[in-house]
Amino acid sequence: MEESVKKPVIEVKNVNKSFGDNHVLKDFSMSVFPGENLVILGKSGSGKSVLIKCIISLIQADEGEIIVLDRPIQDLEQDELDHLRSEIGFLFQSNALYDSMTVRENLEFPLRIHWTKEQRAKGAEAAVKEALEDVGLLHTIDMMPSELSGGMKKRVALARALILRPKVILYDEPTTGLDPITSRGISELMLSVQKKYNATSVIISHDLNCIKITSNRVIMLIDGTCYADDTYDALSKSTDPKIKEFFD
Repeated sequence: MEESVKKPVIEVKNVNKSFGDNHVLKDFSMSVFPGENLVILGKSGSGKSVLIKCIISLIQADEGEIIVLDRPIQDLEQDELDHLRSEIGFLFQSNALYDSMTVRENLEFPLRIHWTKEQRAKGAEAAVKEALEDVGLLHTIDMMPSELSGGMKKRVALARALILRPKVILYDEPTTGLDPITSRGISELMLSVQKKYNATSVIISHDLNCIKITSNRVIMLIDGTCYADDTYDALSKSTDPKIKEFFD
């Protein structure tokens, strides 16, 4: 089936978002298709993180429509929104691990929120171990976040994002602050997650190496708009000055 006739997993339609006089998103539209890694590329402060937060309704769009997994998020009651979020994994730029909890307890946390007591009793230990095995860190299960390197913290945060087997994964600057070797390792891990689980992902990044490794498609967020939408290779060869400056 051609991608053009696939039903989008995420649709953003004519979204506008302003903070005072700062018009961050201007009539922004995009679609994300099943099983693809879509990268949003833009300068710092261009609205990338605002967009990803609008998708999960952490920020409310001023105008427009956002449909995630067939559900218009602006029409959802709080309990419906909470259920939708349980189907979405979010890898925060800061990792957002709880410093006072072990790795095991960090991964158990979403299970405590979204699983019944009976489900946790039957499957929590197996789910935690499988998620850590997916990122190659089973041996860290009883360690504290303070005992982990930056790259290990990122992998644990990814394991936590994966533990509920989400249909969609949102990555906010997944390689920021990492050295080039660790960054490449995280990028390759994201690619293996996509292949293993056929996950649909939106990746916010300005790391060209990460984008080249992980992306099926790249959207350029420039001046609040969806300025360009193409593959990494095609965009990297563009002669458009606004696009070219990202790849020079």
